[in-house]
Amino acid sequence: MSVFLITFAFFLIIVAAMAVGYIIQQKSLAGSCGGLSTLGIDKACNCDNPCEKRQERERQAKLKGEQINIRNL
Repeated sequence: MSVFLITFAFFLIIVAAMAVGYIIQQKSLAGSCGGLSTLGIDKACNCDNPCEKRQERERQAKLKGEQINIRNL
């Protein structure tokens, strides 16, 4: 039983240290392998029409892409 408690305490200390590091860095969580975009999946849901926030992001990206293409001409 003592081995279990020592192991549990060790993991608890490690998790606490990771939480403190995350709080201090104030970074958002990010995947290490690129997520769904590396698989060619554009969105995570199966809906036909994306939400308003997504539509706005796509519109902004399209405008930004057009501005880059105009500059290259």
